[in-house]
Amino acid sequence: MIETILAAVPVYGLWIVTLATFLSCLAMPIPSSLVMLTAGAFVAAGDLSLVWVVVLAWVGAVLGDQAGFLLGRGGGRLGERLTRSGKAAELMERAHAFSERHGGPGVFFSRWLVSPLGPYMNLVSGAARMRWLRFALWGAAGEAVWVAIYVGLGYSFSDSITAVAQVAGNFSGALAAGAVAIGLGLWLRAALRRDRRLPKD
Repeated sequence: MIETILAAVPVYGLWIVTLATFLSCLAMPIPSSLVMLTAGAFVAAGDLSLVWVVVLAWVGAVLGDQAGFLLGRGGGRLGERLTRSGKAAELMERAHAFSERHGGPGVFFSRWLVSPLGPYMNLVSGAARMRWLRFALWGAAGEAVWVAIYVGLGYSFSDSITAVAQVAGNFSGALAAGAVAIGLGLWLRAALRRDRRLPKD
């Protein structure tokens, strides 16, 4: 499948780049980073326009983020209806408060530094009722960094696309795994502290 997508880049160029970044932000298994690397290489060869590749890759990613956010927001509303009281309602409120306090930088870094988490951050941000403008601004800034990195790498290392893609993918995957491990560790620590505070029978 990857070979088919990459073979379509020089033929359909800008449309493939836009569609790839859009779908990848919805957690679809699309090699968008590799597509952008390849597009950058075609820019270096003079076959594609740098401005249009960057702009349309960014537009596709931003639109994908917005679609994921809206899907999360719709699911969040359903969840609120089902959890109007009790522990579930309290957890929903905590998620909303956390998103309001710390969600912006998390959205920004999940676009490029830990990009495998990006599509899920879109859904969580929507479900946690993050303010749309805050999400949109942080997300758009992060996508600009993501697009610039991968198109720039493709342009600069057009003769070594496969090697660059492997290194970038491994690095991003390792960071995402580390972020998940840290998050689980913090959750476990909070759960243990809460358990210690509970009265013993």
